[in-house]
Amino acid sequence: MIIIHAKMTIDSAKETKFLEEMTSLLELSRAEEGNISYDLTKQTDRENDYIMVETWQDLNAVAAHNTSAHFTAFSEKAKEYLTAPIQINLYEANKIK
Repeated sequence: MIIIHAKMTIDSAKETKFLEEMTSLLELSRAEEGNISYDLTKQTDRENDYIMVETWQDLNAVAAHNTSAHFTAFSEKAKEYLTAPIQINLYEANKIK
């Protein structure tokens, strides 16, 4: 299982538009084969910071997601909302129960 945390710092003036874009990305990504979960969270202690928490069956599922039309389209648009580069952490894990 692959777990990804993608931290995004968003321009507060563009937050509403960012969240509109995320709605479609969340829906389409959750429907992908190999996706276990795909959730956007907002940090409570840092107003402009969001973390995408993704769980995938394996690296093949991640690779398919990274080349999907909806993800590549979002990646191009994301630049206009971000105030810093996305910080990505990838973890490989095994479910215990």
